[in-house]
Amino acid sequence: MSTAEPIYRLSALRALEQRADAAGLNLMQRAAQAAADWLDTRLAPHGRVLIAVGPGNNGGDALWLAVRLAERGQRVELLVPTPPTSPPAIEALAACRSLGLSERATLDGISQPDALIDGLFGIGLSRPLAGDWPALIERLNALRCPCYALDVPTGLDGWTGNVHGTALRADATLTFLCAKPGLHTADGADYAGTVTLATLDVPIELLPDPDGELNRADARVLARSANSHKGSNGTAAVIGGAPGMLGAALLAGRAALAGGAGKVFLCALDARLPVDPAAPELMVAPPAQALQPGIGVVAIGPGLGQSGKARHWLRAVLEQASAKVIDADALNLLAGDTQLAERLAASSSPKVLTPHPAEGARLLGVGTPDVQADRVAAARALAARFQSVVVLKGAGSVIARPDGFFRVNVSGGPALAVAGQGDVLSGVVAALLAQGMSAFDAASLAVRAHGLAGDAYTAEQGGPLGLSASATLPYLSRALNRLMAPPTPGLTNA
Repeated sequence: MSTAEPIYRLSALRALEQRADAAGLNLMQRAAQAAADWLDTRLAPHGRVLIAVGPGNNGGDALWLAVRLAERGQRVELLVPTPPTSPPAIEALAACRSLGLSERATLDGISQPDALIDGLFGIGLSRPLAGDWPALIERLNALRCPCYALDVPTGLDGWTGNVHGTALRADATLTFLCAKPGLHTADGADYAGTVTLATLDVPIELLPDPDGELNRADARVLARSANSHKGSNGTAAVIGGAPGMLGAALLAGRAALAGGAGKVFLCALDARLPVDPAAPELMVAPPAQALQPGIGVVAIGPGLGQSGKARHWLRAVLEQASAKVIDADALNLLAGDTQLAERLAASSSPKVLTPHPAEGARLLGVGTPDVQADRVAAARALAARFQSVVVLKGAGSVIARPDGFFRVNVSGGPALAVAGQGDVLSGVVAALLAQGMSAFDAASLAVRAHGLAGDAYTAEQGGPLGLSASATLPYLSRALNRLMAPPTPGLTNA
């Protein structure tokens, strides 16, 4: 499978590096050249650049980068707390010394630089920093200058996105060979800044099959012919809205309309709702309507509650052949009922589960910190257990298939961290399923477009505060419409 921004597991990445070395490719030199080109527009001409150098290959990349920057007229100073141990890094340090670059073992005596380059540990760090390293990291974080990380910011786990005790906060990161999920999920976005991938032009025959990829789903498959009608665009139903929780079901139903479904039934458990005045297009009906022929997809869970009636309708939906989106209280019912969970896993219809970390933890029978410790692993475990596509929501949402392949979302941010946004996402997934997309692609596109809606609001308002779930809908429709256009070669957005 070919993808522009693949994710390889660490063992496959190490094997790739060995194959490249055997083929005579000098990845360290290529990384240094790519980093120098990347920094061209980020560094002031003839500025003072402090490069923090680690003992391994990440340090080697940094040392060869020092050579390239010095050749381009930058005033480079090296911070080498520990002598390099890998032969390529030792060779690179000799090259730096031959140019007469300033070299220090501590920050003492180093004046304020214009930029800091983090080449300390990269992906080679899998445990908390010890000894003098945490204190050094804190001092580097205190420097009043931009920080640029090579591959992965020091102290950040490139695969889980968790910080090992302390970590450098980068303004931007240039990662090598493949995308790293930890740069985008959990704490990753707070520590990695803007992330760019440099593939280093490794020949395709050396590349392994990816385990996942960044989520760049587009909406081109949704393009419509002029000769179309409401029946052409699918019918979705939402079951939820128990007394006191109608708002969640309304949000999901309205979001399904915003996502392009031709017809949407709102099947509330609270029968007192005659019409939605804000969206009279929603066809209000009893829950049994969702089980009728012609309903292509049922979203169940928003405002559902956990009553006996809620359990009854979840069981009925699981027995249907229609596609399913399962969220919120429906997930909590599954977590507490082995028979329902087994019925879901055995169903052959398209299925998408959209848990947040606490719901995912209940489904796996673990604690929420266990899910957050490795979000990719948790999403893959859920997808395998329930034989469903799973969206593990949160910072850097993870979309996983039952076979283990996954996508990490890179759009969105704190603007979406308000009540009701999960209901909106469920409705959009249902709309895209109703329009004929596969479960994996529908989930991926919904997550990406939802994130882009939050990004658009943040850009428009100058910050993330104040975006309600209902106000997200026009931004979401706009994002989907824009994603229907063919991508511009050479350009990507979140």
